[in-house]
Amino acid sequence: MVVAPAHPVMTEPKFESQVALPLQHGDEDDAALHDAPPRQSSDSFDQEGSRPRDKIQRRLAQNREAARKSRLRKKAYIQNLETSRMKLAQLEQEITRARQKGVYISSNSPPSLPAPIDSGVATFELKYAHWVEEQNSQTRELRAALQAGASELQLKILVEAGLEHYEELFRAKSEAAKRDVFFVMSGVWRTAAERFFLWIAGFRPSEVIKVLAPQLEAMTEEQVAKVQGLQQKARHLEDALSQGMDKLKQTLADSMLAEAVASTSSGDDNAASPHDPSSADGGGGGYMAQMGSAMGRLNGLVAFVDHADHLRLGTLQNMHRILTPRQAAQGLLALGDYCQRLRALSSLWAARPREPA
Repeated sequence: MVVAPAHPVMTEPKFESQVALPLQHGDEDDAALHDAPPRQSSDSFDQEGSRPRDKIQRRLAQNREAARKSRLRKKAYIQNLETSRMKLAQLEQEITRARQKGVYISSNSPPSLPAPIDSGVATFELKYAHWVEEQNSQTRELRAALQAGASELQLKILVEAGLEHYEELFRAKSEAAKRDVFFVMSGVWRTAAERFFLWIAGFRPSEVIKVLAPQLEAMTEEQVAKVQGLQQKARHLEDALSQGMDKLKQTLADSMLAEAVASTSSGDDNAASPHDPSSADGGGGGYMAQMGSAMGRLNGLVAFVDHADHLRLGTLQNMHRILTPRQAAQGLLALGDYCQRLRALSSLWAARPREPA
């Protein structure tokens, strides 16, 4: 008989293949690092930070390119001006030779007006022709920039270039007025439609504001109030200049009429006659004194031209200060288009079909 052992038989313990063991402090840190999402490298932060810098660099490059094009246009303008001066010198020589032969050479001016043979006046005509070409170029550039959504800095550069272009015209006009103020005041250097709206050798500032305002983007209440105030101020100054011009005309007419009446009533047979050039040195110099007095009063016309141009430029500059760069660009574009339409209207009118006489 087999007797069972007194104590139970020990069997080999079985272990599960995977046992969840408590993690030590160091193991927790390792697991946290293992489970955490990957961190962004410093390079990615540098890339994100460089994006604004790249945008600024692109804008600066665009501005430099716009400035470069502006310099090239100005250089071409100066070169054209030098070429025109050479042509003018040749024209003056031809006029001198024709005068010596007793031949009168007319220019492109209307038949009722004498040909401008003063070199300063002729130079101004050439300058104005080049000025119009440059204005057309700037107008096209403004339109392209607005359509392309150019930055405010780019638009500001273009607007300032346009204002400087108008200032150049006013400087050239002032020099021409000192040479022949009647030529500048008559506006024969402009087209027929432009002359129809002429006010003291240029445009009325208040009318320009009236034309430009509807072409601008929606303005704030503050902008509207400032523009209206600017327009009202321009009208007051225009009225003052117009009244001054009327007073000058009346004073000149009264002076010449008084001299003529005095000469006639005196019964002096030796009095100078405007129809007899040989009498200019006779009659005690009364006729020449009368003409000298009139000439002195006419010098005031140059000041009126300068004051009117100063008002025109000041109005454009104040509009630029009131408006945003985009609004100012829109206004300058509208002004350029307006001038182009007037010139086109003149061309169409000149080319209209006419009935045979």
